[in-house]
Amino acid sequence: MSAGGEASQPQAAAAFSLSSSTLLQSSILTLATLTLLSFTYFSYNSNSLHSPPPPTTTTTTSTSQLYLSKLEVVEVEKQKQKKREKDDDVSGDVYHLPQIFGLNYAEMERRFKVYIYPDGDPNTFYQTPRKLTGKYASEGYFFQNIRDSIFRTHDPNQAHLFFIPISCHKMRGKGTSYENMTIIIQNYVESLISKYPYWNRTLAGGNDIENRTTLGFWAGHRNSKIRVILARVWQNDTELDISNNRINRAIGPLIYQKRFYNTKFCICPGGSQVNSARIADSIHYGCVPVILSNHYDLPFNDILDWHKFAVILKEHDVYQLKQILKDIPDAEFVALHKNIVKVQRHFQWNSPPIRYDAFHMVMYELWLRRNVIKY
Repeated sequence: MSAGGEASQPQAAAAFSLSSSTLLQSSILTLATLTLLSFTYFSYNSNSLHSPPPPTTTTTTSTSQLYLSKLEVVEVEKQKQKKREKDDDVSGDVYHLPQIFGLNYAEMERRFKVYIYPDGDPNTFYQTPRKLTGKYASEGYFFQNIRDSIFRTHDPNQAHLFFIPISCHKMRGKGTSYENMTIIIQNYVESLISKYPYWNRTLAGGNDIENRTTLGFWAGHRNSKIRVILARVWQNDTELDISNNRINRAIGPLIYQKRFYNTKFCICPGGSQVNSARIADSIHYGCVPVILSNHYDLPFNDILDWHKFAVILKEHDVYQLKQILKDIPDAEFVALHKNIVKVQRHFQWNSPPIRYDAFHMVMYELWLRRNVIKY
């Protein structure tokens, strides 16, 4: 028994020893694993704490950089301003009135508009020059620049001037004679006059006095006593162009209008009605109206001084009409004509209306009567 017992002790010890060794190894392995995990954990957090944050898409500009950028912008604007001032410098003795020139030039840039007539055959004389070389390059430069400039407008109602794109140089290059050039341009201009209402919209301007070679003009029906006398006394006169009937437009284009343009004084006798379109026509074409009537309530009579741009006569003056008109000095006629140009805007209708035009003058008359006349 004892032998068996003694024998069993070493086995138990060995078993215990094995068990303790296995346990120790397991414990060491577990400790090593925990140590490794702990080391990995702390290493990761340590790296997280000490490594820089990941890059982001947003770039932060420092205050100094922003300040420098603003300074650079200010400096650039200063340089631009200096260049503008240098370019705009119109001072010096080479100019008669440099300040006025500078102000007028700025006003031109702000307001001046030009309409280019689109008519004409682009394959012949009306095409603008392409080449900008040679001694006639100025024409090409002007044609090209006016098309692309701030001055061009596609709305003729906004235009101050109307440009006819005819190249005389190109006509010369095609061998066109000066005589044929005159005919071509005249036909082209007359086609524009008949097609568009804008021609001579400034209503005869003020530079056509030398073209008015006829002393007086009237054409119409004899539907009143004064018209009958006017036609009977003066219809065969060589200096007064007096026609017993209205001009038949079938005999030629713009014949009636041309008579107005070529005449100094346009006779406006009273007719069968209280109004006469000839007064407005005379003003429109820059022909000084001669009012031949005993009783005529002239338009805007309480606003405009008609004696400054018209000749006011009584009906009995018809017999001395020619001498009365011839006795008017040239200087007085020039003054009357200039004043006609000045008042033309008051008799012109526009859509939409423009300040001081016929619509606004009528409205002013209504306002004046409403505020002055006491009921």
